[in-house]
This record gives sequence, structure tokens and C-alpha cells, in this order.
Amino acid sequence: MVNYREILRLKSKNLSNSKVAASVHSSRDTVSEVWGLVQQKGLSWPLSPDLTDIQIRDILYPKRIAEKGRKMPDYAYIHREMAKPGVNLTLLWSEYCEQCQNEKTIPYQYTQFCDHYKAFVYKTKATMRIKHKPGELLEVDWAGNTLFVIDAITGENLKAYVFVATLPCSLYSYAEAFPSMVSESWITAHIHMYQFFGGVTRILVPDNLKTGVLSHSRTEVVLNKVYQEMAEHYGTAVIPARPAAPKDKPNVEGTVGVISTWIIAALRNRTFFSFEELNLAIKEKLTEFNEKPFQKKNGSRFSAFEDEEKPYLLPLPASTYEIAVWATATIQADYLITVDKIKYSVPFEFIGKGVNIRYTGKTIEVFFHNNRIASHIRRYGICDPVVLPEHMPANHRQYLAWNSKTFLDWASGIGHSTETVMKVVLSTYKVEKQAYPSCNSLMKLADRYSVARIEDACSRALAYTPSPSIKSIKTILKTGQDRVKPDRADHNPKPRGRYGFTRGVAYFGGDESND
Repeated sequence: MVNYREILRLKSKNLSNSKVAASVHSSRDTVSEVWGLVQQKGLSWPLSPDLTDIQIRDILYPKRIAEKGRKMPDYAYIHREMAKPGVNLTLLWSEYCEQCQNEKTIPYQYTQFCDHYKAFVYKTKATMRIKHKPGELLEVDWAGNTLFVIDAITGENLKAYVFVATLPCSLYSYAEAFPSMVSESWITAHIHMYQFFGGVTRILVPDNLKTGVLSHSRTEVVLNKVYQEMAEHYGTAVIPARPAAPKDKPNVEGTVGVISTWIIAALRNRTFFSFEELNLAIKEKLTEFNEKPFQKKNGSRFSAFEDEEKPYLLPLPASTYEIAVWATATIQADYLITVDKIKYSVPFEFIGKGVNIRYTGKTIEVFFHNNRIASHIRRYGICDPVVLPEHMPANHRQYLAWNSKTFLDWASGIGHSTETVMKVVLSTYKVEKQAYPSCNSLMKLADRYSVARIEDACSRALAYTPSPSIKSIKTILKTGQDRVKPDRADHNPKPRGRYGFTRGVAYFGGDESND
């Protein structure tokens, strides 16, 4: 509030507006305006000791007296609403103005609205809901200090890296030890963390480690593929802290230091022979840490989480995230990809294309330009390539459908001679499948020539030999022998001689009756 009494006192000593403004922490325009109104109203120094600054303001600005009828907001309600995600004072002020309009009352302006709220918070010693919204942020990182697990077989000390997560609003924390900081441990830690909290925050703030963030520049953030997929599964947004900027996640940085003392340092003299045993001890210490009373306010991290933050967390998805591995491959001529020495098919149209392969413990998925083009149930052990018929070219699918019945049914529909030739071809090989290419060749001849010519060619071939080959039938069709009609002499009875090729007695001038 403007110090009207001090302005009047200093101006009565003929000080400049600049000096008075600097003294009372107001602008020169305000000092000039107040001094002008003082002269208009005929006020002079010294003033009556009983005259307050508010009374002086009412004398100088009589129109503002009407503002005493303004509707006072319900700041207890506003304070509760400020705890909800996405709610701020600007939104609440607009709702307050709308309420005043409906009630035909005069609202406070935004600046006064905020000043009254700050005064309410100060008087009631309530916690300001400005910096951290419940259920909004979750900060994660690896602790700098490590523990050790003794290998029960070799006696070697194995490092145990501690994952730490903190909710900035309630400071409720989670910790778990892992044998390494690889991507699988990082993702597994997040899955267990969300199960521990029983919900998901809207924003996840990690550090810039390579298992989570591939690159982080001023213009672009590139997340690890698996980490991005995990965030999408849980419906959270990953906003990494800026490189070399610990203040972007100060709560987890502070919690890391505290956990290093209350958990890691507290367990330094204990011996563990498995990570299950170590994490059980960490869980006990973590419970003590979260239930430890605050020093400067009532409650604990656990009570603050249960009362103020847990209701505002997003619900967990119906299923937990299944860790996936991504790889790349170029589709070869056999349109197969390989995962753990087992081959899986993709559509043959993608031969020569580069694809992304995502595989979990249950499924194999293949993506081309972010579109899924194939999926398989994952197989284990030794097995034949997994090939789906719809991934094969038409001629390859036809080959799978080949069998003796298929060929014989087709041949019987052409004619008796064609059926006979087909049976001969099928019986030529010891293994029936070896005859399938030859049978298919005969079917292709029917596509090139007519079925009538196929029947005639087979008939002509059977006249030459009882076991004709596909090559001989091709030759007959190519030379057109199937179109040549048989000579009538071929249908006359054989010569009357005992053997058709033997010259009779008549040839030598003898009498046939003496034969």
C-alpha cells in the first residue's frame, strides 16, 4: 500500500519527487499524483496522529470507498483448489469474477486477489501450492554411492547401484538396488517404482544418462526408444533435466544425499549374498525414511503422500510394461528375419528394405517407417523358420498347397491322357514331393497353350512311350506335333504276313496258298 503520510511529510520539506519515490518505494508518477491531490484537498503537514493511511487514501480517492463492498473470495476453497493439477491463480480468479457477475457483486482485480491470497497463506501458515503440484512431477536418478553383494560361489564383491525416485510435492521416495545401470535395469526400476507409488505422475524428470536420453540439445531431445515406449505405456511425459543443471531436479538430488546417509551408509557394515536380500534390507530402511517425521512441519513423507498426493496420481495401466529390445535388419531374398537364431517371415514386398524389429519375451514385431508389417509369437529352442502364408509370393503359396490329389484332380479335368501322364510323373520319383516341380510344369503348359492341346500332346507322347517325360511333351507342343492328324494308313490292319516287316511269298513270285 502507498505510504501517503510519508509522502506528505517528505514533500513538505521540499524534496524532489525522485528522492521521495526512492524513500517510500513508489514510482515518481505516484508521488506526483498524491502530492497534487493533497494540494487540491487542502491537506498540510503535520497531520492528525489519528489519521491513518487508509483514511488519507479515502480522502484523496473518494471513489475507492465504494470498493469496500467488493466480494471477498473464499481463500480456504482457493487454497484447496490450488493443490489440484493444472489449477493456478489466474484460472481461480476468472472463476471468481464469473461468480461475482452472477451475484451482481464487484470482484477484486487480479493483483489484489493474489495479494489477499498471499496474506491468507501467511496468516494461516498454510503451505503454498505454487512450486509443486501433487501428482505432477517425478524425479529419478542413480545414487552416486554403491553397496556390495558377495558372490556366494566366487566370493567376489559385486557392485550394487541404487536407483532413487522422489515425488517433489510430498518428498515420498523409492529406492532399489541393481547389479548394473544398463537399460534393462533402468526400465525395470521404473516399472517397480510405479507399482510402489500405485500411480503415475504427468511428468517424469530423469538425468541425461544414455539409457534414457540419447541426445539433449537446445532444440531437440531424443529419448532412448525403449524408454520412450515405456513412458507412452504409462501415459507420462519425459522431460529430461538440462545437462549439467542439477537444479532442474533438486529434490531427487537432495534425496540422493539423504538416502546415501540413511540407507546406503546405514547398510555399509552388513553383508549380503544376493540382491533379493539387499533389496529387502533397503525396503526396511526406506520405510523408516519415508515415515520419519519432518523437522519443520507436521507429518512425514508417507503421510504427505497419502493425504495430499496419492489421490492426484494417474492410474496405472491395466498391464505392466513388458521390456522390449529393438534391433534393425535388412530383409533378404528369403524374406526372413532372425531373432536368437530362429527365423520369422515378413511380407515379401519388403525385400531389400531396412526394418526395425521389436521383440519381448512373448512377441516378435517388425516395423517399417513406424508401421507394423508383421508380428509373430516368439519361439524358443530349435525349430523350423516361422513362415506365414500371407507373407509369401503367390507362387510360393501355391507350392505349399501342392499335393498328389491337387495335381490328379487338375489332370482328370483335362482328359484321360493328361491324367495318365500325371500319374506316370508322380510315380517316377521315390519321394513324391520330388515330382511336384514337374507336375507344376505340366500345369504351366496349360496356361501357355490350351488344355485341348495338352490333352493331344499327352496322347501323342503316350503313343511313343508308356513313360513320357515333361520335356517330350514340351517338344511336341513346341513343334506342333499335337496338331498333326494321324495318317489313315496307321489305322489299317497290319500286313497279312506273320510279321509286318517280313516280305511274303508274293514278293518273290510264289503262291501264298502254299504258306
